[in-house]
Amino acid sequence: MIRQLFAEALGTALLLISVIGSGIMAVNLADGNVALALLANAIATGCMLYVIITTLGPISGAHFNPAVSLAFFLRGDLPASLLLAYPVAQVIGGVLGVWACHAMFDLPILQWSTTMHRTGGAQWFSEGIATFGLLFVIFGGIRSRPEVVPTLVALYITGAYWFTASTSFANPAVTIARGFSDTFAGINPGHIPMFILAQIVAVAVAHPILKGLFQTRRASEQRITPARSPTGSWRPPR
Repeated sequence: MIRQLFAEALGTALLLISVIGSGIMAVNLADGNVALALLANAIATGCMLYVIITTLGPISGAHFNPAVSLAFFLRGDLPASLLLAYPVAQVIGGVLGVWACHAMFDLPILQWSTTMHRTGGAQWFSEGIATFGLLFVIFGGIRSRPEVVPTLVALYITGAYWFTASTSFANPAVTIARGFSDTFAGINPGHIPMFILAQIVAVAVAHPILKGLFQTRRASEQRITPARSPTGSWRPPR
């Protein structure tokens, strides 16, 4: 269990390093071009997601996201003890990742975001869509081709930076951690609760829909096509 929690904390820290660090670097180099900065931010985040899911997935399941952990719990694939422990590890790891970025770029370690545009009904709805889409990609990938889930998640988040109004946080731990950085990727702490609420509501909506859509195959069908059965390679060991 300690290995699993450390993997979740480390992976979430690396994810935030990619989100915050690439945002800082992009702003420094893009000369005011926000579109170019967002593109750099999206690509760096997608690359890191592929790496950490591939390397840490066999240890912890590579959630790095309390919403994903909750979704696995609702499916019966995550014990209650880890449902409580995973989000704590993820949030701690995320905040440490933000502070590591500040140290790398010689910024004040402790700061709060003053970003004011991440609020309102459109932003909250966007977070719901972004989170639903993430769960769709994860569980759809597990159902069909578990080995490509890291690629699917990386591609989805890279694209969702652009096609969602909120730039697709889709992750309560990431949302909380980004409140600790007054940089390009930050979010005002006062706007965090509604983002998280939207993400959790999306999990509640997605669970019955995706369970029905990607239900486990019949035993006879699994025997016919064993190579395509849902192995659950992204699920943490019990």
